[in-house]
Amino acid sequence: MPVPYGALPDAVNGDLLFDVADGIARITLNRPSRGNSFTVAMFPQFRTVWEEVRTNDDIRCVIITGAGDRHFCTGVDVDSVAAAGKVAMGSGNITDELHFTSRQTRVWKPVICAVNGLAAGGGLHFVVDSDIVVAVEHAAFLDSHVNVGQVGGIENTGLARRLPLGTALRMTLQGRNYRLSAARAYQLGLVDELTAPERLMETALQIARDIAANSPQAVSLSQQAVWASTEMPYSQAAEYGWSLVRSHWSHPDFVEGPQAFAERRPPRWTVG
Repeated sequence: MPVPYGALPDAVNGDLLFDVADGIARITLNRPSRGNSFTVAMFPQFRTVWEEVRTNDDIRCVIITGAGDRHFCTGVDVDSVAAAGKVAMGSGNITDELHFTSRQTRVWKPVICAVNGLAAGGGLHFVVDSDIVVAVEHAAFLDSHVNVGQVGGIENTGLARRLPLGTALRMTLQGRNYRLSAARAYQLGLVDELTAPERLMETALQIARDIAANSPQAVSLSQQAVWASTEMPYSQAAEYGWSLVRSHWSHPDFVEGPQAFAERRPPRWTVG
Protein backbone atom coordinates (compact mmCIF):
# COMPACT_ATOMS: atom_id res chain seq x y z
CA MET A 1 0.00 0.00 0.00
CA PRO A 2 1.23 3.55 -0.66
CA VAL A 3 2.53 5.34 2.41
CA PRO A 4 2.37 9.08 3.10
CA TYR A 5 5.18 11.15 1.78
CA GLY A 6 5.85 11.61 5.47
CA ALA A 7 7.76 8.30 5.38
CA LEU A 8 10.50 10.16 3.49
CA PRO A 9 12.82 12.75 5.05
CA ASP A 10 11.59 16.31 5.57
CA ALA A 11 7.93 15.39 5.13
CA VAL A 12 5.19 17.86 5.90
CA ASN A 13 1.93 16.05 5.16
CA GLY A 14 0.22 13.18 3.35
CA ASP A 15 -0.81 15.00 0.19
CA LEU A 16 1.75 12.92 -1.71
CA LEU A 17 1.87 9.14 -1.30
CA PHE A 18 4.94 7.09 -2.13
CA ASP A 19 5.79 3.39 -2.06
CA VAL A 20 8.29 1.02 -3.62
CA ALA A 21 7.68 -2.66 -4.37
CA ASP A 22 9.47 -5.06 -6.72
CA GLY A 23 11.59 -2.31 -8.23
CA ILE A 24 8.61 -0.06 -9.00
CA ALA A 25 7.94 3.23 -7.20
CA ARG A 26 4.44 4.65 -7.13
CA ILE A 27 3.74 8.35 -6.58
CA THR A 28 0.12 9.25 -5.89
CA LEU A 29 -1.27 12.77 -5.81
CA ASN A 30 -3.56 12.51 -2.80
CA ARG A 31 -5.92 15.48 -2.65
CA PRO A 32 -9.05 14.08 -4.31
CA SER A 33 -11.34 16.62 -2.64
CA ARG A 34 -9.32 19.37 -4.37
CA GLY A 35 -8.97 17.70 -7.74
CA ASN A 36 -5.58 16.27 -6.72
CA SER A 37 -4.18 19.76 -7.15
CA PHE A 38 -0.83 20.50 -5.55
CA THR A 39 -0.02 23.39 -3.26
CA VAL A 40 2.97 25.70 -3.14
CA ALA A 41 3.89 24.00 0.14
CA MET A 42 4.18 20.68 -1.71
CA PHE A 43 6.87 21.87 -4.13
CA PRO A 44 9.78 20.74 -1.90
CA GLN A 45 8.12 17.34 -1.49
CA PHE A 46 8.35 16.65 -5.20
CA ARG A 47 12.04 17.48 -5.16
CA THR A 48 12.68 15.06 -2.28
CA VAL A 49 10.62 12.29 -3.90
CA TRP A 50 12.55 12.53 -7.16
CA GLU A 51 15.85 12.58 -5.29
CA GLU A 52 14.77 9.35 -3.61
CA VAL A 53 14.01 7.87 -7.03
CA ARG A 54 17.41 9.00 -8.31
CA THR A 55 19.46 7.59 -5.44
CA ASN A 56 17.51 4.44 -4.57
CA ASP A 57 19.02 1.64 -6.66
CA ASP A 58 16.03 -0.58 -5.89
CA ILE A 59 13.82 1.68 -8.00
CA ARG A 60 13.83 0.68 -11.67
CA CYS A 61 10.62 2.37 -12.86
CA VAL A 62 8.05 4.89 -11.57
CA ILE A 63 4.27 5.12 -11.87
CA ILE A 64 2.58 8.43 -11.10
CA THR A 65 -1.19 8.62 -10.67
CA GLY A 66 -3.95 10.41 -8.78
CA ALA A 67 -6.24 9.33 -5.96
CA GLY A 68 -9.85 8.53 -6.77
CA ASP A 69 -11.43 8.15 -10.17
CA ARG A 70 -12.44 11.68 -11.12
CA HIS A 71 -9.23 13.72 -11.34
CA PHE A 72 -5.66 12.85 -12.15
CA CYS A 73 -4.34 16.31 -11.30
CA THR A 74 -5.80 19.77 -11.84
CA GLY A 75 -2.50 21.58 -11.38
CA VAL A 76 -1.53 24.03 -8.71
CA ASP A 77 -4.21 24.92 -6.19
CA VAL A 78 -5.03 28.55 -7.04
CA ASP A 79 -6.04 29.21 -3.44
CA SER A 80 -2.51 28.33 -2.31
CA VAL A 81 -1.08 30.63 -5.00
CA ALA A 82 -3.35 33.44 -3.84
CA ALA A 83 -2.25 32.89 -0.26
CA ALA A 84 1.44 32.71 -1.12
CA GLY A 85 1.29 35.46 -3.72
CA LYS A 86 3.59 33.49 -6.00
CA VAL A 87 4.13 30.10 -7.60
CA ALA A 88 7.91 29.86 -8.00
CA MET A 89 10.18 29.62 -4.98
CA GLY A 90 12.69 32.17 -6.32
CA SER A 91 13.88 33.66 -9.60
CA GLY A 92 16.25 31.04 -11.00
CA ASN A 93 16.11 28.98 -14.17
CA ILE A 94 13.68 26.14 -14.76
CA THR A 95 15.86 23.44 -13.22
CA ASP A 96 16.13 25.54 -10.05
CA GLU A 97 12.42 26.26 -9.84
CA LEU A 98 10.52 23.21 -11.05
CA HIS A 99 10.84 19.73 -9.57
CA PHE A 100 7.51 18.12 -10.38
CA THR A 101 8.78 15.56 -12.89
CA SER A 102 11.71 13.34 -13.70
CA ARG A 103 12.64 15.48 -16.70
CA GLN A 104 12.72 18.66 -14.62
CA THR A 105 14.95 16.96 -12.04
CA ARG A 106 17.14 15.10 -14.59
CA VAL A 107 16.21 11.68 -13.21
CA TRP A 108 16.82 9.05 -15.88
CA LYS A 109 14.52 6.25 -14.77
CA PRO A 110 11.40 5.47 -16.83
CA VAL A 111 8.12 7.00 -15.72
CA ILE A 112 4.61 5.79 -16.54
CA CYS A 113 1.80 8.28 -16.10
CA ALA A 114 -1.44 6.51 -15.14
CA VAL A 115 -4.12 9.10 -15.87
CA ASN A 116 -7.19 8.18 -13.82
CA GLY A 117 -9.32 11.22 -14.67
CA LEU A 118 -9.08 14.87 -15.67
CA ALA A 119 -5.56 16.24 -16.24
CA ALA A 120 -5.61 20.03 -16.30
CA GLY A 121 -3.19 22.94 -16.14
CA GLY A 122 -0.12 22.04 -14.12
CA GLY A 123 -1.25 18.41 -14.05
CA LEU A 124 -0.03 18.26 -17.64
CA HIS A 125 3.56 18.51 -16.38
CA PHE A 126 3.37 14.85 -15.40
CA VAL A 127 1.73 13.79 -18.66
CA VAL A 128 4.07 15.47 -21.12
CA ASP A 129 7.25 14.57 -19.21
CA SER A 130 6.41 10.88 -18.73
CA ASP A 131 7.87 8.21 -20.95
CA ILE A 132 4.61 6.27 -21.34
CA VAL A 133 1.05 7.52 -20.76
CA VAL A 134 -1.79 5.14 -19.88
CA ALA A 135 -5.24 6.66 -19.45
CA VAL A 136 -8.73 5.54 -18.52
CA GLU A 137 -11.36 5.93 -21.21
CA HIS A 138 -13.16 8.75 -19.37
CA ALA A 139 -10.00 10.84 -18.87
CA ALA A 140 -9.70 14.27 -20.46
CA PHE A 141 -6.98 16.86 -20.91
CA LEU A 142 -7.28 20.65 -20.78
CA ASP A 143 -5.14 23.66 -20.08
CA SER A 144 -6.57 26.52 -18.05
CA HIS A 145 -3.57 28.82 -17.60
CA VAL A 146 -4.95 31.71 -19.65
CA ASN A 147 -8.32 31.47 -17.88
CA VAL A 148 -6.71 32.36 -14.55
CA GLY A 149 -4.28 34.95 -15.92
CA GLN A 150 -1.26 32.67 -16.16
CA VAL A 151 1.09 31.94 -19.06
CA GLY A 152 1.00 28.43 -20.51
CA GLY A 153 4.68 28.16 -21.31
CA ILE A 154 6.06 24.92 -19.86
CA GLU A 155 3.48 22.12 -20.00
CA ASN A 156 2.33 23.62 -23.30
CA THR A 157 5.78 23.27 -24.79
CA GLY A 158 5.55 19.59 -23.93
CA LEU A 159 2.10 19.41 -25.53
CA ALA A 160 3.50 20.88 -28.76
CA ARG A 161 6.12 18.11 -28.80
CA ARG A 162 3.59 15.30 -28.30
CA LEU A 163 0.58 16.66 -30.21
CA PRO A 164 -0.04 18.32 -33.58
CA LEU A 165 0.76 22.03 -33.25
CA GLY A 166 -2.82 23.11 -33.90
CA THR A 167 -4.18 20.92 -31.12
CA ALA A 168 -1.54 22.14 -28.68
CA LEU A 169 -2.38 25.74 -29.56
CA ARG A 170 -6.11 25.14 -29.28
CA MET A 171 -5.68 23.68 -25.79
CA THR A 172 -3.40 26.57 -24.84
CA LEU A 173 -5.43 29.46 -26.24
CA GLN A 174 -9.01 28.25 -25.83
CA GLY A 175 -8.33 27.22 -22.26
CA ARG A 176 -10.91 25.33 -20.25
CA ASN A 177 -13.43 25.64 -23.06
CA TYR A 178 -11.62 22.92 -25.01
CA ARG A 179 -11.28 19.42 -23.57
CA LEU A 180 -9.21 16.83 -25.37
CA SER A 181 -10.88 13.47 -24.78
CA ALA A 182 -8.83 10.41 -23.94
CA ALA A 183 -9.93 8.76 -27.19
CA ARG A 184 -8.76 11.74 -29.26
CA ALA A 185 -5.55 12.02 -27.23
CA TYR A 186 -4.88 8.36 -28.01
CA GLN A 187 -5.46 8.96 -31.72
CA LEU A 188 -3.02 11.88 -31.68
CA GLY A 189 -0.34 10.14 -29.62
CA LEU A 190 -0.53 11.97 -26.30
CA VAL A 191 -1.87 8.75 -24.74
CA ASP A 192 -0.13 5.45 -25.46
CA GLU A 193 -2.67 3.03 -23.99
CA LEU A 194 -6.40 3.34 -23.19
CA THR A 195 -7.92 1.17 -20.49
CA ALA A 196 -11.10 0.63 -18.55
CA PRO A 197 -10.87 2.24 -15.07
CA GLU A 198 -10.52 -1.10 -13.31
CA ARG A 199 -7.54 -2.04 -15.49
CA LEU A 200 -5.56 1.20 -15.25
CA MET A 201 -3.10 0.21 -12.53
CA GLU A 202 -2.87 -3.39 -13.75
CA THR A 203 -1.85 -2.10 -17.19
CA ALA A 204 0.62 0.44 -15.80
CA LEU A 205 2.13 -2.16 -13.48
CA GLN A 206 2.60 -4.69 -16.27
CA ILE A 207 4.46 -2.12 -18.37
CA ALA A 208 6.55 -1.17 -15.34
CA ARG A 209 7.38 -4.82 -14.58
CA ASP A 210 8.54 -5.34 -18.16
CA ILE A 211 10.82 -2.31 -17.89
CA ALA A 212 12.10 -3.26 -14.43
CA ALA A 213 13.19 -6.67 -15.74
CA ASN A 214 15.66 -5.10 -18.17
CA SER A 215 19.20 -3.83 -17.60
CA PRO A 216 18.87 -0.62 -15.56
CA GLN A 217 21.90 0.92 -17.23
CA ALA A 218 20.81 0.00 -20.75
CA VAL A 219 17.30 1.29 -20.05
CA SER A 220 18.57 4.62 -18.70
CA LEU A 221 20.97 5.26 -21.59
CA SER A 222 18.37 4.22 -24.18
CA GLN A 223 15.86 6.55 -22.55
CA GLN A 224 18.35 9.42 -22.69
CA ALA A 225 19.07 8.76 -26.36
CA VAL A 226 15.40 8.87 -27.34
CA TRP A 227 14.59 12.02 -25.35
CA ALA A 228 17.67 13.77 -26.72
CA SER A 229 16.46 13.03 -30.25
CA THR A 230 13.45 15.31 -29.64
CA GLU A 231 15.77 18.27 -29.09
CA MET A 232 18.49 17.73 -31.71
CA PRO A 233 18.82 17.49 -35.48
CA TYR A 234 18.86 13.86 -36.61
CA SER A 235 22.60 13.63 -37.35
CA GLN A 236 23.48 15.19 -33.98
CA ALA A 237 21.04 12.90 -32.16
CA ALA A 238 22.50 9.86 -33.92
CA GLU A 239 26.02 10.88 -32.87
CA TYR A 240 24.88 11.36 -29.29
CA GLY A 241 23.09 8.01 -29.32
CA TRP A 242 26.22 6.37 -30.71
CA SER A 243 28.29 7.84 -27.88
CA LEU A 244 25.86 6.30 -25.36
CA VAL A 245 26.04 2.94 -27.14
CA ARG A 246 29.83 2.98 -26.97
CA SER A 247 29.86 4.08 -23.33
CA HIS A 248 27.88 0.95 -22.45
CA TRP A 249 30.38 -1.47 -24.00
CA SER A 250 32.48 -1.44 -20.83
CA HIS A 251 29.49 -2.04 -18.55
CA PRO A 252 29.03 -5.56 -17.09
CA ASP A 253 25.48 -5.78 -18.45
CA PHE A 254 26.84 -5.60 -22.00
CA VAL A 255 28.36 -9.05 -21.47
CA GLU A 256 25.80 -10.43 -19.01
CA GLY A 257 22.85 -9.99 -21.37
CA PRO A 258 24.19 -12.18 -24.20
CA GLN A 259 25.58 -14.73 -21.70
CA ALA A 260 22.24 -15.09 -19.95
CA PHE A 261 20.48 -15.49 -23.29
CA ALA A 262 22.94 -18.16 -24.44
CA GLU A 263 22.66 -20.02 -21.13
CA ARG A 264 18.85 -19.80 -21.10
CA ARG A 265 18.72 -18.15 -17.67
CA PRO A 266 17.46 -14.84 -16.26
CA PRO A 267 20.14 -12.14 -16.47
CA ARG A 268 21.82 -10.89 -13.32
CA TRP A 269 22.02 -7.17 -13.96
CA THR A 270 24.46 -4.83 -12.25
CA VAL A 271 22.63 -2.31 -10.08
CA GLY A 272 24.02 1.06 -9.08
